[in-house]
Amino acid sequence: IPPPENHDWIVEVSNGASRSWTVRWSVDRHLWTRRRRVSTMEFVNAEGLRLDGRRSKELRRLRCELGTLAHADGSCVLEMGNTKVLSAVFGPREVELKSQVEHDRAVVKVEYNMSNFSTGDRRKRSKTDRMAKETSLILQQTIESAIMVELLPRTQIDIYVQVLQADGGAKPACINAAAMALMDAGVPLRDILAACEVGYLDNTPILDKNLQELQASGPDVLVAYLPAMDDVVTVLMEGKVPLETFNELTELGCQGCGAIARFMREQIIEHTRKMALIRGVVKT
Repeated sequence: IPPPENHDWIVEVSNGASRSWTVRWSVDRHLWTRRRRVSTMEFVNAEGLRLDGRRSKELRRLRCELGTLAHADGSCVLEMGNTKVLSAVFGPREVELKSQVEHDRAVVKVEYNMSNFSTGDRRKRSKTDRMAKETSLILQQTIESAIMVELLPRTQIDIYVQVLQADGGAKPACINAAAMALMDAGVPLRDILAACEVGYLDNTPILDKNLQELQASGPDVLVAYLPAMDDVVTVLMEGKVPLETFNELTELGCQGCGAIARFMREQIIEHTRKMALIRGVVKT
């Protein structure tokens, strides 16, 4: 039931509490109207098209640029739609702290940060932000599972991920950008690591949600996948769905990861060819 109209509750008194009570109703009504507008929005129309014109199982446009930072061993700028992420890799190199040396494997460290200008939210973000720490842990566990750490004992790999622009799907974009930067640095991987996000809106599975779809109430599933090995390394779900729907979303996520992995492979091959031509390894 919506809150009553504001003018129904205006009273001519000088009591400050009454005025604050009137303002509170005004704010509540505004928030209720906003939630009602989002909840009644049609995210998939009768023709099967979403708000941005894509089909329900269609990815956003992908763009990639490798070797963007001269002082990093590997770097990448990746765009998934309007989401833009910069990733840089330093290493493998000597471990900075002797107490952290692993004699049978490499130490992988991931630092995640979201720029203050990446969204419309202008709140100041710090490195001690709880959500940033949680995202860093998710990225670290996911990316490390794809690295052949046993081949690089007593070394350290530092991965930095910076979200430059966020329009939904920031976590999978960070994973994909980090994987590309690792390949640019020559770090051995078990397979091409790809990730994407899947949602469920209007009783329809939706691949690669944008920010407007992400803000709607509905479950979200993050899938990280090694397609050649057919190995799902990470599944992270927010919300609740029946088991059959969860399996359907996971399968769709794996299909999306497969398409992203093919794009990443093409970009790596093209970048390697260009670098070989620049260095004179091969001739045109």
